[in-house]
Amino acid sequence: MQGSDRSSVKERAASRAAFSLAVWAAVAAFGTYFCMYAFRKPFTAATFSGGLWGFDEKAVLVIAQVLGYMASKFIGIRVIAEMPLQRRAIGILLLVGIAELALVGFGPAPRPLHILCLFLNGLPLGMVFGLVLGFLEGRRHTEALTAGLCASFILADGVTKGVGTWVLDQGITERWMPALVGLLFVPPLLVFVWMLTRIPPPDLSDVAYRTERQPMTRQERRDLVFRYWPGLFGLVAAYLLITVARSIRADFAPELWRGLGLDAAPSTFALSETWVALGVLAVNGLSILIASNRKAFFASLAVGLAGAALMIAALTLQPEGRLGPFGFMVMVGLGLYLPYVVMHTTVFERLIAMTRERGNLGFLMYVADSIGYLGYVAVLIGRQFASPSEDFLGFFFTTCWLISTLAALSLVASWIWFARHTQRSLTESLS
Repeated sequence: MQGSDRSSVKERAASRAAFSLAVWAAVAAFGTYFCMYAFRKPFTAATFSGGLWGFDEKAVLVIAQVLGYMASKFIGIRVIAEMPLQRRAIGILLLVGIAELALVGFGPAPRPLHILCLFLNGLPLGMVFGLVLGFLEGRRHTEALTAGLCASFILADGVTKGVGTWVLDQGITERWMPALVGLLFVPPLLVFVWMLTRIPPPDLSDVAYRTERQPMTRQERRDLVFRYWPGLFGLVAAYLLITVARSIRADFAPELWRGLGLDAAPSTFALSETWVALGVLAVNGLSILIASNRKAFFASLAVGLAGAALMIAALTLQPEGRLGPFGFMVMVGLGLYLPYVVMHTTVFERLIAMTRERGNLGFLMYVADSIGYLGYVAVLIGRQFASPSEDFLGFFFTTCWLISTLAALSLVASWIWFARHTQRSLTESLS
């Protein structure tokens, strides 16, 4: 066999191996995070129509879980940034196990102690995403892999609520349904986490293209934020706003569907989120085709702006009767998840690669996530005190109009700052 033929065979073999690894990693990450949602979201399929201290019981329970989830994000700023890769898999199982024990306690707990159980359920789960992300970042195909990971929480949000609704239809009470749904997903979770452990670290070409990702010290975290704080402020502000609207749509989907005049059946949840996930996956996964880290970074900001425009279009068309309930929920979902997912897949990943900073994607994501969920908690609590009886669909419309406008302005401001800063840095490095 000639030398060129041997080289061609090796290249094809390497290409097949790389593709197989990417598929394995995508399936492992998707499956792990999909299963995690079964321990977090199914309870929102129930109505919990009673009251607590004069407030809507479901809203109080959502706030309790989100408070735990938010606290987990703040804890994760340090934990995820410093976590060695070899401890991530056992960490995932430990955190999910704690969350399931809290759901088991939720079933028999007397009122109002059941609120504490949901807080304890959310407390560990907020760190799972960062642990899974650590297996995927710093690779040539990170955006595609992370887009698949993010598709898991879009699909899982609808599917696990659908499973929760089905369990309720079998006669299981609202209190015991969440724990039972979680138990159903334990076996696949174990399989997918094992798959994560078989993913090798990034190779030398990955490191050359995207920089090596390492645990960060406290001083390194401070230095990174200090150097880029004006641009990061705009990114985090946009992420905060989008997180608020996305979380309202996810946690109160049954109320929104009913407000639009459709029954919140399991198939409705699953079908709408499937279309949203496919659209988001297609758009965000294509960023791997952009070789330049700088161009990919700014293209990702353009995707975020496109999402805000899509939201505005949906909010305009639906009251005019030109967009039906299903189309509205899908269109708003796309508008919210495009910027939300692009932050996870591309913005921070390419920012690190573009600037060649020492660090990891998990740190920046958890800074944004912690502030985003803090904003969501503030909105939920504020609404309970201001106008808890207001039409929920009207509240959602008002919130989305405000958020789509402010998020677009924040992304534009961040774009301008990074365009000037990175261009100046590039000019100085060439001179």
